[in-house]
Amino acid sequence: MRILAFSITALLTIALIIILDSRLLLQAPIGRLLSPQHGVWQNAEPAGINYSEDLIFPQLKGKTEVYLDERLVPHVFADNDDDAFFVQGFLHAKFRLWQMEFQTHAAAGRLCEIVGEKQGTVDFLYIVDRYFRRLGMPYAAKNSLKLMEADDTTKRMCDAYTAGINAYIQSLTKSTMPLEYKLLGYQPEAWSNYKTALFLKYMSFDLAGYEADFEYTSARNAYTRAVFENMLPIQPDSLDPIIPAGTVFDPAGIVPMKPTIADSVYFSFQRDSTILPVEPQKPDKSNGSNNWAVSGKKTRSGFPILANDPHLGLNLPSLWYEIHMQTPNFNVYGASFPCAPTVSIGFNDSCAFGFTNAGRDVRDYYEIKFKDESRQEYFFNGEWKQTEFRYEKIKVKDKPDYLDTVAYTVFGPVIFDTRYGNSNNDGKSYAVRWKAHDPSNEIKMFYQLNRAKNYADYAEAIKNLHTPGQNCVFAAKNGDIALWCQGAFPAKWKRQGDFVMPGTDSSFMWQGIIPQSENPHQMNPERGFVSSANQQPTDTSYPYYLGGSFPNYRGLTINRNLTRMQDITPQDMMQLQTDNFNAFAEMAIPVLLRNTDETILTAPQKKYWDILKDWNFKNDISEKGATVFVAFWDNLEKVIWSDELALGVSKKLSPHESTLLEGLLRDSAWMFVDNINTPEKETLGADILAALDLTVTELEREEKDGRMEWAKHKDTRVNHLLKFPTFSRLHLPIGGGTHVINATKPT
Repeated sequence: MRILAFSITALLTIALIIILDSRLLLQAPIGRLLSPQHGVWQNAEPAGINYSEDLIFPQLKGKTEVYLDERLVPHVFADNDDDAFFVQGFLHAKFRLWQMEFQTHAAAGRLCEIVGEKQGTVDFLYIVDRYFRRLGMPYAAKNSLKLMEADDTTKRMCDAYTAGINAYIQSLTKSTMPLEYKLLGYQPEAWSNYKTALFLKYMSFDLAGYEADFEYTSARNAYTRAVFENMLPIQPDSLDPIIPAGTVFDPAGIVPMKPTIADSVYFSFQRDSTILPVEPQKPDKSNGSNNWAVSGKKTRSGFPILANDPHLGLNLPSLWYEIHMQTPNFNVYGASFPCAPTVSIGFNDSCAFGFTNAGRDVRDYYEIKFKDESRQEYFFNGEWKQTEFRYEKIKVKDKPDYLDTVAYTVFGPVIFDTRYGNSNNDGKSYAVRWKAHDPSNEIKMFYQLNRAKNYADYAEAIKNLHTPGQNCVFAAKNGDIALWCQGAFPAKWKRQGDFVMPGTDSSFMWQGIIPQSENPHQMNPERGFVSSANQQPTDTSYPYYLGGSFPNYRGLTINRNLTRMQDITPQDMMQLQTDNFNAFAEMAIPVLLRNTDETILTAPQKKYWDILKDWNFKNDISEKGATVFVAFWDNLEKVIWSDELALGVSKKLSPHESTLLEGLLRDSAWMFVDNINTPEKETLGADILAALDLTVTELEREEKDGRMEWAKHKDTRVNHLLKFPTFSRLHLPIGGGTHVINATKPT
């Protein structure tokens, strides 16, 4: 009996060992995860944790003190700059190491190393690693790193920051390893300045990586020119630009010349059924921010006030890390990026600075003609040129390495060809020209802004900002306010880069960069404020083609408020940052009311129509009108656009919401109101009724689920980067949304 009991116990023990040391349920052995000495239990921190300790590092040249306030914001007091950046690196790593490494692994095309080739429906090899390698992200980072390290100041700062990160990494033990490393079953590697450069390029992708070249090319191939220009216009009628309309600009220093064959080749609005590539991922075209500065003549104190609200992704851990650093040379407070030294948005003893996304198109595609399948030569300017190759070895967890051979041309890397996963491009090859490929040293701008004393210092600092282009707002204690739309922007002829361009000669290449002094800007304007909310920087009197994607209505609302406001306090500015008024809805609903016969509405239609009529245009938490409006407008867009979008056009093409609204404001019988697939001529009233039918079905389901109030319908969440629900914050009761100053969307 004893032998039987022993045998059963032994078998259970062996089974438990096998199960707990396997990766069947998680990517790390469960036995290690649950180890009392080294596992996840060691990552639980007591609520009242005391962070006080004395640390000794041979790298430090003087004494440094760090005070963590009640929100755990560090206040760093150092005897010298190098020590301040060392400690900033240490603090970033202490609180954000896994996030930092995960982001830079993504930028480098290395996620497969730690998460495997595929998780659920996400193909990391195709969607992230191969894509970022073929986009040239590591290539771009190495180009910029050379420039960063050629500058003594930047190199010294980055070296100190990197040393601080590595000091923390070296202090880690099995038990103190951040939780995500334990769950994924891998160890952190040493930090380097290259990783900081990678992160900066990752932000360039997030903020200056959006374009619609393939989608626009598909549309050009499907529509007449008149249809295309009305569906995808260059500028909305209601534009209130960053630099006020009517501003007189100097003549262009560079006048780009449209190629003689452009009309016959590039603007060939002829039916073409070629299936163009679909990019596996795009940054959100709505990525942006609000910023403004009001002069002392509009404030209660008589001094300027600057406000900035970045609208980047909601993630856990957060993209931002709040910090205060003081040395004998600077004293700066604000938001920093884990992965990079300095404060990115904030203020010092003399001035404040902030940013919104400029939204300009700095990424274009060229069709490449290779001599044969070997891709060894491509045709350019009348001769066959030798192709360069980069051999991208992608490590894949628990699988053999994957080798991707990427061709490089005079334009840049060939991102799409028949060797890439989406070979649905009719055998063609497309190279990408991205301004972020060029060397730049953006981190130097932040270094200089942290020390800036006046407008001249600010104006000199922002010259280092090339990509991503940003609207840089400024205010100083001496009363100056200013805003520059700053970046290295290609000087383009009208609609250059909106479509895929021929790549067999140099005629469609960029012909230069807009001189920095000609970037739109203003200082101390008569109206008493400067502002930006990602709208177009200028009206059409600006001598260069802007390109890009520009939301309009937040800027309208901000400028309306700042124009009327007087005796402004910081509390007024804080309240304005969370304002939920929807100017888009304010303009749209009267159009709907004018074109609807309420006497023929069914009872369910009338129920939701009345909610819409009584709505106050505010996307507040408990408002049902906001839910009705968003659902209805989405359905009206489907009704009106679905016939045109069905003409073999890219499924990712979506006209701006402003296009539909402003078309209907001009003419209720606008050309797209009619359904081209039916013999009768539809009216706007009929389209509204059709959209109402779809909306009733949708909202009855939402009402049944208790999701009619706006916050519940929108359902804002802050996801952990690994999308683990238990590590995320879900169902947050928050207002705001698209077209609203408080731009909080679902994620």
